[in-house]
Amino acid sequence: MRKNIVLTTLVGVMMSMTSQAFAAPAIDVLGRDFTFPNTVEGLPAKLSDFKGLQINSFKTNDGVKLTYWEAGEGKPIIFVPGWGANGAEYVNVMFLLAKKYRVLVLDPRNQGLSQNVPYGTRLARYGMDLKEFVDHLGVEQADFCGWSMGASVIWSYIDLFGTKSIRKAAFIDEPISIYTHADWTEEERLNAGGMTTSAERMIAAFGGAPTNEQVVDMNVMRRAMEEGTAHFQNSEAFAREFVKNDPKFTSLVLFDHATNDWRDVISHKIDVPTAIFTGDHSNNVPSQRWMQSQIKGSKLFVYSAEENGDHFLAFKNPVKFTTDLSSFLER
Repeated sequence: MRKNIVLTTLVGVMMSMTSQAFAAPAIDVLGRDFTFPNTVEGLPAKLSDFKGLQINSFKTNDGVKLTYWEAGEGKPIIFVPGWGANGAEYVNVMFLLAKKYRVLVLDPRNQGLSQNVPYGTRLARYGMDLKEFVDHLGVEQADFCGWSMGASVIWSYIDLFGTKSIRKAAFIDEPISIYTHADWTEEERLNAGGMTTSAERMIAAFGGAPTNEQVVDMNVMRRAMEEGTAHFQNSEAFAREFVKNDPKFTSLVLFDHATNDWRDVISHKIDVPTAIFTGDHSNNVPSQRWMQSQIKGSKLFVYSAEENGDHFLAFKNPVKFTTDLSSFLER
C-alpha cells in the first residue's frame, strides 16, 4: 500500500512538471506584445507587463487540442469560461489572482485558441474535457470557478465524476435551466432561471434574428454590448485582437446547453464549500438565491448596479471579484 501511494505521488508530480515544461510565454504564442487601451492602476499596461503568463495545450481522448492559459504559483484554481468566451478575457482576473494562486483558464473546444471540431458539442463531453484537463495537470484537488456556461460544464463534471477533485467551487450567474418548461409555474421558472421557451429561437436571436422578451430574455446580450468599465474594455480589446471565434462552431453546443436542467445536480450532488456570484443588473438573481438555498452552507454575493453587478461582473469589476473570491477561498 505504501509503495503504491509513493508511486502515485511521483506520477502526479511528474505529470505536473510535464504540463509546465511545455508551456510557452503568452507573448511568444500570440506572436507580439499588446498595449491595453486604458491605463488602470494595479493592472498591466501591456501584455509584456504580465510576467509569467503562459499558454499551453493538451489533446483529449477524442483527438481535440485544447488550449489553456496559466500564471502564478500556489494552490491551483481552474476557471471554465462561458459560451463563446476564452482565457484572454480573464487577463485581469488572472493577473490579480496569480500573485498567490496557480491560475488556469481552459478554452473549451470550439472556443478561444482551442481547436474547432464538428463533434463532441454537448455538455457531457465538455465535462469530460474538464476531467481530462484535471488529469493532464496532475493535481489531486483544485478550486473550480465556472462563469455562465462554464458553471454548467462544472455541473456536468460533478454529475459524471463527483466532487473528489474539487476543494471549493464558485459559480458566476448561470441559469440552472435556460429552457422554460411549458408546465412550470412562474415561481419554478424564476427558481430555475428559465430565459427562453424555444432553444431554436434563442440560438437564432443570439445570431441576430428578431425576437421578443417573451420568447428570449436578451438582457445578457444587451449587457455584453455595453462598454462597461476600463477593465472590461481592456480585456475585451485583448480578446478581440487575438481570438477569432467561428460562429459556425461556437453555436453547435447551444441547443444542448439550453435544454439541460441541472436542478438535480444542484440539489443533490454539490457537497463542497460553494460561492455564488450574481448582480442587480442580472435577471438570474432569483435562480442564484434558489441555488444558495439548495447547497448547504453556500455563500451568495449579489453585486449592486454601482458595482457593475451583471452577467460580466468578474470582468467589469475584477478587483472586487478577485478580492471576494480570494476571501472565500481562504476562509
